[in-house]
This record gives sequence, structure tokens and C-alpha cells, in this order.
Amino acid sequence: MRPSGQLPLTGLLFFSLIPSQLCQICVVNETNFWRLEPLINTMLNANYTKGTLGLNVLLTLRLVGIKNQSLEQQLSQQIKEDINSGEMELTSGELALGILGLGACENQDEEFIRGARLVSKLEAKFQAEIQNMEAHDGNPLTNYYQLSLALLALCLFNGSYSVTSVTCYFTPENKNYYFGDQFSVDTGAMAVLALTCVQKNTQKNMDMNAEGKISNYVASLANKIQAERKQGLFGNIFSTGEAMQALFVSSDYYKNEANCRETLRAVFDNISRGAFYLPITAAQILPALMGKTYLDVTNPSCGLNPVKFNTSTEKPGTVTPTTAPLNILVKYSVRINKTSHTEVTVRKGSVFLDVMKAAQEKNETLFRFTVEETSWGPYITSVQGIKASNNDRTYWKLLSNGQPLSQGAGSHVVQNGDNLEVRWSKY
Repeated sequence: MRPSGQLPLTGLLFFSLIPSQLCQICVVNETNFWRLEPLINTMLNANYTKGTLGLNVLLTLRLVGIKNQSLEQQLSQQIKEDINSGEMELTSGELALGILGLGACENQDEEFIRGARLVSKLEAKFQAEIQNMEAHDGNPLTNYYQLSLALLALCLFNGSYSVTSVTCYFTPENKNYYFGDQFSVDTGAMAVLALTCVQKNTQKNMDMNAEGKISNYVASLANKIQAERKQGLFGNIFSTGEAMQALFVSSDYYKNEANCRETLRAVFDNISRGAFYLPITAAQILPALMGKTYLDVTNPSCGLNPVKFNTSTEKPGTVTPTTAPLNILVKYSVRINKTSHTEVTVRKGSVFLDVMKAAQEKNETLFRFTVEETSWGPYITSVQGIKASNNDRTYWKLLSNGQPLSQGAGSHVVQNGDNLEVRWSKY
């Protein structure tokens, strides 16, 4: 295949995904747009201190057709600076999101993608992921969510990838779709989008055997996603948006109007409760609610019809409490081979990370930790000097009262009497 840097980015893959898709997609109608305004305001009013924090947001603004020129320019510039920075090495998934956001809907950033040879760089990162799997028992450098994002961006922007590698490593039984015994819905959903693109990419001359395998993979992963449905959601509220995108292009699930109504009710309820207060969570749920998928990024009509929302550009003010904040007492433990316990007092309204900091102040030897800022918020990278490792499939699991958190360390609000735990785990 010709190197991606030699190809124009306009008019790359104008493929018709599914003939019935436009009339069957489960979308929010105009009378319910007001329910989505909290998502829009979350994205518009966030503080984006670096480009990686705005990767999903730029993609969604352009894909959905939300016009905010100043924010779009800010995010675009920050992403370009992060990509050009010698100090910051983007992962395969981050670079893929950067390409998707910068290249969405035929805009002037396409010139930067060509000039910086971003697709070629992503090809190298994707190949490095494959090589790491070959050398380390099938484990990628990052994870399968990022690997699928990279494949999706390469497919949409005409990059090189091996169909043989795709059929080998994206089989639905692959362990990387699971955390322990739990199927990862957002990982499976991103793989469905990537594999659907590969399947529809007429520029790849696939033999019937490979095409049949990929078709079976898509169907199997879609079934696994549907098996994780609980009260209209898939996995949890944060994986539901990408699951909806995957089901739009791979199954008949949303041809049933009752399924659509149940999902929308559950999502609206969570929006009203403030579940999507992180920009990335708002950005990931919104495209599906507007009938868009990431496969629409290179569609020539992408973003041509801007959506009108009532938006607020005022940031929430600081409210001075009328009484002194209350303190709460929680139990905290770190489990590796043995368990270290302590009790700490934190302010009411504190998050899991605040408890970890308080425990570290009491005993740095037992409770020291390191954290990395990501677009999802803080990610715990090590405890007691022991680092999480993709090659070893190890990570630090966060639990509250024996249950894994559905939110991160910087988001989960703790309650008085909670029993919190950080556990060294394999997936």
C-alpha cells in the first residue's frame, strides 16, 4: 500500500456503512435537546491545560456539529503542540484520537496531519503494539481499547495495517477484551467500530476467508456487548455511548423502539444526576445520542448542519459555606501479598484520591503512591513502589466496600464509614 503521507486526506473513505442506518439509529429528537445541554456546557466550560485533555472533546465538537470557534481553535492548537513536543510521547490511542479530531469533517487541520506525517507515525505505533504482543504473551504496549482506536484511525485515514494481524489478534476470545472474567464493553465497542471500518474498506483486497472472519468477530463482539445490558445501559453509564455506536453499525438491537427508549431514559436520568461532569465522559456519550459514530469522521457531510443548543459559558462560581465543613472517618487499606490498614479523617465530599493522600501523610512507607494525569482524571500507576504493567497485565484495582469503583480515584466521592481498598491485581 502507498505510504499514507502521499495521500490526500479529503475524500478518503466514502463508504456507506449500513443502508438502513440513518433511519434506524436511536437518536435524541429536537424536543429533547435540552436534556443534552449539561453535556455541552461541561465540554465548553472545562479548563483544558493540555491537548490530551481535549482529544475526545475536539472530535465530538466537530463530529456532532457544535460550533464554538474559539474552543475548537484552542483545542486544535494544544493538540498540535503536544504532538510536536519532544517532552511528551503520545500513546497509540492518544495519537489516533488526535488524528480523528484534527481530521474530522474536512477542515484546515488536514494540512498539519500531512505535514507532521501523523498517519505514518501511527502506523509505527500500531506495529510496535503488535510486536509487543508477539514478544509478551499477547499483551500490547497499552491496551486493546487503544489498539482498536489506532486501527480505526489507520483505516479511516488510509494508513497501512496488516489484515492478517487483525484477523489474528482481534478474535473475540482474546484475553485483552477482559478484566479478569469481566468483558470490557468499551473495549469491545471500539473493536467493533474498527473492524467494521476494515470490513468496509474497499481499498483493502481481503480474501473471502479474512472477510468472513472479521464479519464473525463483529457479530460475536456485538452479542457480548448486548449480554452486558442492565436496565438499558451497557457495562456502565460511561461505556454506554460507545456501545451504542457499535450496535448502530453491527446489529439490529436499536431497530426495536423499546430498546431505544430504555437506553435513552437511563442516559437522561444519569445526565440529570450529573454523572457526566468530566469533559471526556460528556464527549464520549454525545455522538451516539446525536446519531453519529466515529465512522462518520471522514463522511463528506460530517458537521455540515450545526446543532443549535442553549449553552452557557459561565463557569460555576465558588460558594462560601455558611458552616464549617464536616469531617468523615474512613478505613483504608493496601493489599499486595499482605494487607496494610489505617483509618483517616478527610473532609466531607472528599474523593478516593484524597483518602490516599491522607494515608500517605500518616505512613509514607506503607501508603506511598504515584499518579498520572490522564483525560479520564488521575490514574494510579504505583503503590509502595510497585508499578502497574501492561506486559504483566497488572494494575491497581480501587474498591469501596468490596466493590470495584465505576469512577476513577479523582471522581469517586467517599462516605463516612466507607471501607476503601487499593488491591494489586491481574486482568
